[in-house]
Amino acid sequence: MARLLIVGGGCRALDLARQLRDEGHAVRAVTRTEGGREAIEAAGAECVIADPDRIGTLRYALDNVTLVLWLLGTARGDNVAELHGSRLEMMLWRTIDTTARGLVYEAAGTVDAAALAAARALVERFAAYNEIPLRVLEADPADRAAWLQAARSAVDELLA
Repeated sequence: MARLLIVGGGCRALDLARQLRDEGHAVRAVTRTEGGREAIEAAGAECVIADPDRIGTLRYALDNVTLVLWLLGTARGDNVAELHGSRLEMMLWRTIDTTARGLVYEAAGTVDAAALAAARALVERFAAYNEIPLRVLEADPADRAAWLQAARSAVDELLA
């Protein structure tokens, strides 16, 4: 059994959480507001009220986590570039010296392609330097079935 932290991903991530929970894994899913709690808990995940734009709010969410899934390829808002830039980098540095032993980064979606490419390069450099296993999720989030299959493969490979 593993504990996974899912940041972002919306309904796709909840589908993933259900599958992982059905297999006995513990899943934490992040939402910015109480409004997301019901759907997260209905998927069998532990709800964490936190904001990936304020990395400090994710501090305790990392406790005893095996994998971190940064699934913000379809994020919207004024801070999207930061979520794939400075906020992502801060989160990566916070995973050092934790129990996190793998990362999944979503590098596809509606976010600007240049921002996703730069973030992917950042994650790859970080993972290589710190010897943390990484899987990059490139499946199109618009194809929910293919995305879910790719996300499951990424998680399964990291847990193998």
